[in-house]
Amino acid sequence: MTPPLKPLITPEAANVRRPKPAELVTLPSYMDCHDHSYTQIVIGLKGQAEFEVNGYGNFVGPGQGCVVTSGSGHAFGGVVDQSDILVLNMPVASDDDPLMLKKLNELNRQDTYFQLDGQIQKLIQMLVAEMQSSPEDLLLSRACNDTVIALLHRHMSAFETLRKESRFDLDAIDRYIEQNLSHKISVAQLAGSVFLGESQFHNLFKEQMGITPHQYVLGKRIDMAKQLIAQGNLSLGQVAELTGFSGQSTFTHTFSRLQGISPSAYKKRIG
Repeated sequence: MTPPLKPLITPEAANVRRPKPAELVTLPSYMDCHDHSYTQIVIGLKGQAEFEVNGYGNFVGPGQGCVVTSGSGHAFGGVVDQSDILVLNMPVASDDDPLMLKKLNELNRQDTYFQLDGQIQKLIQMLVAEMQSSPEDLLLSRACNDTVIALLHRHMSAFETLRKESRFDLDAIDRYIEQNLSHKISVAQLAGSVFLGESQFHNLFKEQMGITPHQYVLGKRIDMAKQLIAQGNLSLGQVAELTGFSGQSTFTHTFSRLQGISPSAYKKRIG
């Protein structure tokens, strides 16, 4: 019986530089794009980066990450200050290494974007500090890759279980709302802040909070408006603008409907 043919490695392929198992990268301030024949895991370390993988875009900051499967076209770039990331480059899948093949298959089934818990973030920071002190140490790079992949595998499984239990990070949602309160905030943006699909997020939010995301954001706007009115140094038009309403009339109508009193009457009452 003729033995199976081994894949032919061309001189061009042999000369292609394989990336290190783990690399520290500072992203450009502009969007770049490419693809490659190996799976990559990206973890945010500093600043904030924008990624788009197979048409699905999101932001990646400290404690967040994404999985770029082999052959996936992706764009990336830094959007806030200096954007540093940890990149884990996985080897090409091979039947000669069934354990690694299993890991790659599991990664390919994960959601594109994920969040890390505080404990794993601390461990990654320690590994990154070692890599920064010995940037050319290939053994350290391999050890970092193996360690983080093992941690991520356990964490991603836990994250998937948590998601199935219909919970999400309300603190992260509140932070996003507070940072963007003067602008229009869509359900899609809120869903992206906790790495969920729009319809899934809407259903989970209403089930867990008893109100829709839109109603929740509106409540946050009114709460902030009351605080700004209480300060006494802003006009109602300025309050409307700072709390994300399209105009003073819309603000007055919404405030009156939800509070049972107009903004001007509220201002007189507390003044």
